[in-house]
Parts: sequence; structure tokens; C-alpha cells
Amino acid sequence: MRLSVELIPRDAATLRRDAALVREHFPLADMLNVPSLMRFPMQGWDAVPLLRPIVPRVVPHVRAIDIDPDGPLPGVDVAGLTDVLVVRGDPPADLSRRTFPNSSESVIRRYRREAPHLTVYAAFDPWRRAPWREMEAVARKKEAGVAGFFTQPVFDMRTLDLCMGWLEGERVFWGISPVIGPKSRSYWETTNHVVFPHGFDLTLEANIAFAVRAIGAIGAAGGHVYLMPLRVKLDAYLGPIQQALG
Repeated sequence: MRLSVELIPRDAATLRRDAALVREHFPLADMLNVPSLMRFPMQGWDAVPLLRPIVPRVVPHVRAIDIDPDGPLPGVDVAGLTDVLVVRGDPPADLSRRTFPNSSESVIRRYRREAPHLTVYAAFDPWRRAPWREMEAVARKKEAGVAGFFTQPVFDMRTLDLCMGWLEGERVFWGISPVIGPKSRSYWETTNHVVFPHGFDLTLEANIAFAVRAIGAIGAAGGHVYLMPLRVKLDAYLGPIQQALG
């Protein structure tokens, strides 16, 4: 089982600091994945040379709607890059920002054609649309040539078990993210349309316990995990998980 941690590329200094904290408090992680976010100038592939001396495998996210069909693919010449995660990307709030009408599949095909040395992953989202539509998208992405999937986070064992059934036989990195307090819960409900189970526990301790239990189940099934430690201190969240997993 591979364990990754998602880090936000706010700036180079913060990213190096966060990677060092991951290495110190969660040495089980052998991978980092880095999104490309519109509000920050640093893109995921820019982080690869900064982070590889700390954690050798770095997976940048590539937003399909940002890719100029007549321009180069990002990251293909970055030294040491082995993997990319292609996501569709949400439309920008700033309408002056240029985007392109690409599908995830079209960008996946370009990477497979123009950069066959890279392993390409795609996104799986159980929340934003009907499951049958998401599974149709999974089939299209597989046909385009993806090697596997990174999921949006799941927050309870029943949802995890259901989704594992849908993606049985696929290479999957299952997302796990802490939800601490009502503001964090509201973010996931509003932005990603997450439906939390009744009585969901918003404490750090409960989120750590779920992460440990989920990692155990995913590992037993032959899957992989990425942790998305939003709105928590890295050491406070990752340290106890490392201790529990040994």
C-alpha cells in the first residue's frame, strides 16, 4: 500500500516546511500530491523539484480546463516527474481568466500520446453527481488510458465500502480528510455536496480514529491512500495516525 499526503502550494517556503513536517511526523508516506489552485501562482508541477529531495515521489494535479490545446502539456520535462493527476477543474470565479473546453479524457489522451513515460491518474468523485454518471466517467477515463484514480475524500466506512465495490479491481488512492468543526463540515457540504452520516463526530480524535480504521481496510483490500489534512496542524493529525499504524 502506498500512502500519500496532499499539500497546498501556497508558496515555496511553506511547501518545504509542510513536506518536512510530513517526513518527520508521518514517515510512512512515500508520496506527496500537490494540487494546482487558481488562487496561488505556484502550480503542482512547479513543486516537484522543491519536494523530491524530501519525499521522492510527487504527483502534481493538472486542471484540464487550463490546458491550451495548441500549447505544451505542463510538467512533461520536469526532472524526476513520474506521475500526474488530471482533474477537470472548476470554472474560475474571475471570468477574465482564460480557460479551455477540454474534457479530462482529452487531456489524458494527450499525456498518453505525448508523454508515455508518465503514469496518468484521474479523479473519482462520489458526491457531485449520480453514481451511474460517475461510473460512466470512470469507463471513459479508463478508455483514455488512465492507470488509476484519486478519489474525493470519503468520511465514513459505509461510503468507503460502497465505493470500493464500485471501483473493485482498479488502482485507487482513497482520499481521507479531517472534518473538524461546523465550518469545515459546511465547506464540504456546500462545495462538494457531501452527505455526512447522522451523528458525524467533528472532533480531531474521531477523525484520526476513522483515518486509522479506513487505512486498515483499504490496505487489506490492496488499495492506496492519500490524506488531505485541511485546516489542521500536520503534526496533530498525522502524528497519531503514524503512531497507530506503527
